[in-house]
Amino acid sequence: MTGETAGGRADAAAGDASRGPQDRRDERDERDARNAQDWRGWRAAMAEALYGPGGFYRRPEGPAGHFRTSVHASPLFAWAVARLLCRVDEALDRPPRLDFVDMAAGRGELAAGVLAALPEPVAARTRVCAVEIADRPAGLDPRIEWLPEPPPGARGLLFANEWLDNVPLDVAEVDAAGAARLVLVAPDGTERLGPPVAGADAAWLARWWPLPAEEGRRAEIGHPRDTAWAGAVASLERGLAVAVDYAHTAHARPAYGTLTGFREGRETAPVPDGSCDLTAHVALDACALPGGRVLTQRDALRALGLTGARPPLALASTDPAAYVRALARAGEAAELTAAGGLGDFGWLLQPVGRGTAGLLDDLFTGLTAPAAPSVSADPADPAASSSLFVDVADDEEQ
Repeated sequence: MTGETAGGRADAAAGDASRGPQDRRDERDERDARNAQDWRGWRAAMAEALYGPGGFYRRPEGPAGHFRTSVHASPLFAWAVARLLCRVDEALDRPPRLDFVDMAAGRGELAAGVLAALPEPVAARTRVCAVEIADRPAGLDPRIEWLPEPPPGARGLLFANEWLDNVPLDVAEVDAAGAARLVLVAPDGTERLGPPVAGADAAWLARWWPLPAEEGRRAEIGHPRDTAWAGAVASLERGLAVAVDYAHTAHARPAYGTLTGFREGRETAPVPDGSCDLTAHVALDACALPGGRVLTQRDALRALGLTGARPPLALASTDPAAYVRALARAGEAAELTAAGGLGDFGWLLQPVGRGTAGLLDDLFTGLTAPAAPSVSADPADPAASSSLFVDVADDEEQ
């Protein structure tokens, strides 16, 4: 022990002796107040960790540096969204200005992909808006508007891919007495139970995610997402709003919730310090407004022409290069529609405005019908045939 350290300790001991009981009580109260501020509900913790100064979604690498969405899996996803936009355009009688609004745009990957995939006559009258809190990335197509909020009065397609799962929300857990209580979290991710769930939180749970009186059961309280989705839909004057996310519905809620973290491509414990993504699956049925419909991504993309079926073997003899390209596209389409993976994501489709009540029927007529045989379609041509690929008999694949 050095003389300096010993002297410092002696000074501290002398200071302690000079403080009276009231001083020590004041220090304890200040310390308790500081500790109490460290514990808060998950909704507040997520909001700061994801979107506050230095938050995860303000980091320069963007979401793609930590996880892979359908947008990053294949350009065929942007092709399918472009084709959906073209169908909405037809349903709206081809307005002079057609809007495509990309919610939670990341670094603009989907907005740029859709714009590139649109036929030129449609692209020429399409306003593409990327909605994102992060700064506009360098090199983004100058035709894409970069906005902090969805533009009011849009006519066309509002598309929110993996946005709602990052809308902050609180978590409830059942205690030993069978009561649902808010879960509080410290900056290091440590949790403890807080006050009983009450008010709007309790009403939402009772309606959409009732918890049994079984200790440890958990639920994410989703009404902030319902409100966020309703606000986004309200920005559309006429057209279609689509939310795509990993989701659950009332008949299959997870027993212990889904809150988790992602960092550098790996799932990790959820820690609200800005170092990782914080996400929870979405109760899409609760978000749906009157007239909305929930499909799986598999069904939605198949209706838009992506089946994942392999090209016919005969093409390998007549046009080997085309066969290889079609085979690669088939693999990408299969990933986007795979059971147990991206194909299980939910698509919430919400028609908006006058004369759109039958829009979903028009868009997804023949949802379960066989794909039309075509192998010549270009993924950048949304006006192409209803399928990129055709299936072949197993014995032909050898």
